[in-house]
Amino acid sequence: MLESSNLRKTYLNKVAVDDVTLRLEQGRIYAMLGPNGSGKTTFMKMVSGIVKPTQGTLFYKNKPIGVETKKEIAYMSTEPYFYAYMTVEDVGKYYKDFFEDFDDARYKKLIAEMDLSMNDKVTKLSSGMMAKMKIAVTMARKAKLFLLDEPLNGIDLIAREKIIKTILSAVSEDTTIVVSSHLVDELETVVDSVIFMKNGKNILFGDAEVIREERGKSIVELYKEIYS
Repeated sequence: MLESSNLRKTYLNKVAVDDVTLRLEQGRIYAMLGPNGSGKTTFMKMVSGIVKPTQGTLFYKNKPIGVETKKEIAYMSTEPYFYAYMTVEDVGKYYKDFFEDFDDARYKKLIAEMDLSMNDKVTKLSSGMMAKMKIAVTMARKAKLFLLDEPLNGIDLIAREKIIKTILSAVSEDTTIVVSSHLVDELETVVDSVIFMKNGKNILFGDAEVIREERGKSIVELYKEIYS
């Protein structure tokens, strides 16, 4: 579904992503792991078409990233990106204007499940409530590739379970999900594959179960070993 080769992104003299080669398959959930500054967000922004690579190639279904690929790729960023006047309902309308695959009924259902109100003003939402709304509006699209950047940040334990359940509900044979997070223990039981990023490089990538067997360690233990 997605293939990068020697992908690189630099900002002046800073290297954000360095020679990343990956191949992501349909029907799988990938955990992209690493501390802040490891290149996770920049990689997702290149896949979503927000940022252009400095070097290397990036293809979605054998097509270069562009206007056509954006129709099937849903990206949830960590930054707030809504206007101050908006209510939760307005956010849904905003997405519906931009994306043909936006499912308004699903959005309303997810908002209710997240214990939010369509009349809530986005400026009045707590960080946890904002995180829940962002996941709801992103997962309301009928996209084929979901890129979720730190979806569990600022979320309490109960809400995390709802968000993980929402993510899993989008999985199908032709859908791929990439989730970045520092909360490795929350993801280990639900992801199929892991991508460890460090200093912009992909230092370990593969099937989670195979890596656990080969290394004799859990993904959480490997995370501590690699980044300690």
